[in-house]
Amino acid sequence: MRFVITGEWSRNRLLQLIIVIFVIYVAGLWLTNALLYFQKMSLSYTSVAEYYLGSEERFLQPRSYQGMLEVAHFHLFAMGLLLLTLTHLMLFVPLSSNAKAWFIIIPFTSALVNEAGGWLVRFVHPLFAYLKIAGFVALEVSLAVLIVVALWAVFAGSQEQYRTDRQQAVGHRPTADRPEQSPIAEAGLEGAER
Repeated sequence: MRFVITGEWSRNRLLQLIIVIFVIYVAGLWLTNALLYFQKMSLSYTSVAEYYLGSEERFLQPRSYQGMLEVAHFHLFAMGLLLLTLTHLMLFVPLSSNAKAWFIIIPFTSALVNEAGGWLVRFVHPLFAYLKIAGFVALEVSLAVLIVVALWAVFAGSQEQYRTDRQQAVGHRPTADRPEQSPIAEAGLEGAER
């Protein structure tokens, strides 16, 4: 974590390698998520409604409560952990705080909407199929954006924006007699001054 906070992730080749490999795994998850979705249904209202509610013409059974609960149990944990890790990287990309906030809010919200959409179709009303479709598309798009931004930040980004945001939050600017130090070093100095 120190490497990300101090900006060394843009200079440390091994850390860059770790992040790139992690992002490759996330890209694999992104791809398999889409393939699994399209194996079961499409982006049409009818296919989503039939997947959750069943179809006599296609001999599809409605999704069971227990089956949906087991899937939700795993998805909520796995997606939460994935998004925690991936969006955490957004804290250190050289973008404005507002942009970072959207890069964090949209993926978490779309993942919840995607998961809730199926439940709402099955147990509330078939029209929630549109919500399920919107949640899936938003999740896939936001994951793709996070992948690209993380790779961009590792290879082309600068930590200057992070340092500027942090200095404004702390209310301190580097001066000739007190040069910029890492947050970890500053914490040690603050503790020693007291």
